[in-house]
Amino acid sequence: MRILITGGAGFIGSNFVKYILKEHPEYEIVVLDKLTYAGRLENLKEVKDKIEFIRGDICNQEDIKKVGRCEIIVNFAAETHVDRSIIDAGTFVKTDVYGTYNLLEYAKKNKVKLYLQISTDEVFGSRESGSFKEDDPLSPSSPYSASKAGADLLCKAYWTTYKLPVIITRSSNNFGPYQYPEKLIPVLILNALRDIPLPIYGDGLNVRDWLYVLDNCRAIDLVIQKGKVGEIYNIASGDERKNIDTAKFILKELKKSEKLINFVKDRPGHDRRYSLNTSKIKKLGWEATFNFEQALRETIKWYKENKSWWEKIISFSC
Repeated sequence: MRILITGGAGFIGSNFVKYILKEHPEYEIVVLDKLTYAGRLENLKEVKDKIEFIRGDICNQEDIKKVGRCEIIVNFAAETHVDRSIIDAGTFVKTDVYGTYNLLEYAKKNKVKLYLQISTDEVFGSRESGSFKEDDPLSPSSPYSASKAGADLLCKAYWTTYKLPVIITRSSNNFGPYQYPEKLIPVLILNALRDIPLPIYGDGLNVRDWLYVLDNCRAIDLVIQKGKVGEIYNIASGDERKNIDTAKFILKELKKSEKLINFVKDRPGHDRRYSLNTSKIKKLGWEATFNFEQALRETIKWYKENKSWWEKIISFSC
């Protein structure tokens, strides 16, 4: 089985590459990654001899052609940071929508067995109570989530029009090792380690459902094996936390003062709460296995023990 993993040098992508090699050593893995600021070959150094790596951009059809024939495509490649999308929406539209179009065309021409689009809970927008089901209307709030929603709709259209075997997964906020320090948890950890203020938007009461990255990798693998084409699967732990509580937990674990918490002006269109109904993927046999607090402790430990990984990039993000 030859599998193309786009964005495989990024946070979730690199964790998935290592997971899939461990679980399915018989698979032939091709990684296509542009190596932007958040994609790093260093994330794959322990498996570099077990994969084929191609430096390329999903927005460039010639780069995609370098891959050759693949039976499965898993598309992690995307611009994903909300704050950056507010400043530069065009880059997100180009990569997340046009890049997805290029991959869908490649998949159609090469008659792949499965095209798996990795999406996000943010396409639904905010919800005060209850949880979103897969077929609920999309209502994205940021250029990032709008670009991901556009990609999702394009994937669904290729299923409806061409019967391209497409599946979409939408996960809640991931965390874990190798996450670029622009997302909340690595920013909080690294700022606390350096005794500098931890920025918290608004009143800190925004709620996020935190999913350890390896639980997401397990879910994606399960969808590849047992998922139904044309369907969407929500992936979430069900463990919702206020941002301020997450910050306080990290400070407590690192034995730092809560005086480091610094409330900053809220960003435009900041969603208050995300929540996903995961009954559909649970019917496939998936459950989150990592306890949030223990997984966060392990994540803190990883950043403490891998200073050389983040020292090189910290000046660009925190």
